[in-house]
Amino acid sequence: MTIRSKFLVTIFIFVSILGILYLTISDKDISSKLDTKKRSWEIKSIDTVKYSRDLAREKLKDTSFDQTIDDQVRLISGTGATHLAVGTPYDKEFLPFLKRWITAARKYNLKVWFRGNLSGWEGWFNYKKISRDEHTKMIQEFILTNGELFENGDVFSACTECENGGPGDPRKTDDVNNFRSFLIEEYKVTSKSFRRIGKNVRSNFMPMNGDVVKLVMNKETTKLLGGIVVIDHYVKDSKQLLKDINDISERSGGRVVLGEFGAPILDIHGNMNEVTQAEWVKKTLTMISKSESLIGVNYWTSFGGSTRLWENDGRPREAANVISDYFHKLDLTTL
Repeated sequence: MTIRSKFLVTIFIFVSILGILYLTISDKDISSKLDTKKRSWEIKSIDTVKYSRDLAREKLKDTSFDQTIDDQVRLISGTGATHLAVGTPYDKEFLPFLKRWITAARKYNLKVWFRGNLSGWEGWFNYKKISRDEHTKMIQEFILTNGELFENGDVFSACTECENGGPGDPRKTDDVNNFRSFLIEEYKVTSKSFRRIGKNVRSNFMPMNGDVVKLVMNKETTKLLGGIVVIDHYVKDSKQLLKDINDISERSGGRVVLGEFGAPILDIHGNMNEVTQAEWVKKTLTMISKSESLIGVNYWTSFGGSTRLWENDGRPREAANVISDYFHKLDLTTL
């Protein structure tokens, strides 16, 4: 072989090697991009309970309160939220007040997470206590006679934190099986009712305290509730919250919705100023966004209380801007 031939062969081999390396690197890069899943929570909600439930009777006939409702819902919509969590009771007395919140939600293109209950379950507003059977029957009646309240994409919690009323907390009553049966029956009745009125509304969102979830939501129960577990859960450490979410998902076999989270809860987080609150919220959102089991969040709460995102005059606290940044971004893993 001549020197020229040897040189050409060497060049050919060198170019081939470069080509192979390029393709290998490119394939890895493409593979990396394909493996990076863009995750967006299905439910991005902010709670209004301090105003939509706590003031339900006080503001029931106060038409000037409509401006307050409108202002609050407008600000919540601006964060990129998908849902407005409304805690107004489902009793006939409060129906006009509930409709005012729903009207504002629709005006600002928000779906509604109905996070109320019948007042008799816990004795809200001095209502007489009701039984499980009464609750199920009355919830069915509420849905069937008020179909105009609901839109496709809404979420309905028939009994928010059921452990706080009725026969009592299953951790104390040792009545776990009957508690499970009640939740399952309510889901059957509500889902059938929404089908009857022709509305695609999720009614398997049963918010519970995290410790109650660990006791009640085994894999069989979770499956019968459509594979969703909703936890109202407050912990001091963001890493612990992520761990709890993943542990509950693994234990139950379901996908998790964080039905309540926020800071500061004084006996858990201690005092926080506006800056430290925002830092905690940012750290927590960054942490929990790593969970592939988490499909939704509801920040508690918008106005009122220590965890508020806005002051009464509408001024956003720094944490409101953090929430907005996260809600507006589709790919939470990049934050």
